[in-house]
Amino acid sequence: MSQIVLNTDQYLELEKITLGAYAPLRGFMNESDFLSVIETMRLKTGELFPIPLSLDMSAQDADKISGASMFQLVYNGDVVGEMVPESIFTINKPSVVAKIFGVEDPAHPGIDHFFKLGEIFVGGPVTLTKRATFETSAFEMTPAETKAIFKKRGWKTIAAFHTRNIPHRAHEWLQRLSLDLCDGLFIHPIIGRKKAGDFTPKAIMTGYKTLIEGFYPEDRVLLAALSTPGFYAGPREAVFHALIRRNYGCTHIVIGRDHAGVGDYYDTYASQKLCQDLEQDLGITIMAFTAPHYCKSCDGVVSEKTCPHMQTDPEMVTPVSGTEIRALLADGKRPEPHIMRPKIV
Repeated sequence: MSQIVLNTDQYLELEKITLGAYAPLRGFMNESDFLSVIETMRLKTGELFPIPLSLDMSAQDADKISGASMFQLVYNGDVVGEMVPESIFTINKPSVVAKIFGVEDPAHPGIDHFFKLGEIFVGGPVTLTKRATFETSAFEMTPAETKAIFKKRGWKTIAAFHTRNIPHRAHEWLQRLSLDLCDGLFIHPIIGRKKAGDFTPKAIMTGYKTLIEGFYPEDRVLLAALSTPGFYAGPREAVFHALIRRNYGCTHIVIGRDHAGVGDYYDTYASQKLCQDLEQDLGITIMAFTAPHYCKSCDGVVSEKTCPHMQTDPEMVTPVSGTEIRALLADGKRPEPHIMRPKIV
């Protein structure tokens, strides 16, 4: 039987598909589903899915599986699954990235990565025969595992919190609001491939363990990692994140300022708007909070809805920015305690 060697991103997508994290997908998208998702954010069946996911490969690898009814998937020297190739196809990458990302700048990290994908795409059903183990595997849970925990704890409403950063005061503010509104909080940081300069998985998970163990009621918070690659696709990816958390059993999700964005490519609340527009199809309630800031006059984290000084005395108000915190830490500096707890720093 022919074999195709997967890279880490491809293995993780295989794993998430087969474990149900990417439901309703049952395999890598065939050509008709891929093109339908690009144009409508829906599979050919009409089911919502905003990001195209097919197995990319070189022309040489595509020749190896041409005419095969099935081939094996290999990762790190082990056979980890099998795939039935329904379709083998090519795409117009410039046209596709414009629709996925809404921009065409090759400097965009998601676009840069997409252009480096193989030239051939393959779609079809997949099976997972062996799970790979990573240093971060202990942090992960499957959708079946989180649903069982939610049920055991008696949580009827569960708010998901997505992040790619270590926790800072603005995130705390959003998380505490979520705990006030829901029975439980599921903090689910993304630790798959990310752009250079983002936090390491260990930093993120250690930071959140410190926060939960020291400052949150542990019986009302669950922490697990999500080893999904970051696309930085803004609104479309925010919908993807909401869909994933629905699959993990959450009833609500926090969609924050510029969720899944990068740089200045997307409007501040574009992700919130698209998720709210699709809320009924998503099957999860969107918690769309306004952007948190720190106000010296109010002496705390505030939003434009709760603080007058953004208008009357804007010099007293500063955003709590993950980007700025990363820059401070990279320079060996420590964020102020009102921006990030010293224990987490």
